[in-house]
Amino acid sequence: MKKKSKKNVRVLVTYADPLASRVFLAGSFNEWNPETAALNQVAPGNWQLELSLPPGRYEYLFVVDSKWLADPLARDSCPNPHGGTNSIVQV
Repeated sequence: MKKKSKKNVRVLVTYADPLASRVFLAGSFNEWNPETAALNQVAPGNWQLELSLPPGRYEYLFVVDSKWLADPLARDSCPNPHGGTNSIVQV
């Protein structure tokens, strides 16, 4: 029996907001640091970031102009301890 590979997987994160001036991604993959994972504006109002993550389940939120927001395109979510909702990605 072969062991499962633990290679990192590339994950493309996208966000659309024509009024945003700064967009970051904070989550369980970066200790919820709201300033270490900046999305790049690739076209007016369109933001993206490519992550390399080991297989697993990750909770995250966008930080858009200092406001913490769930991903409107996330397939899954869960309540967080602050009364809001975290988005979930399974890698």
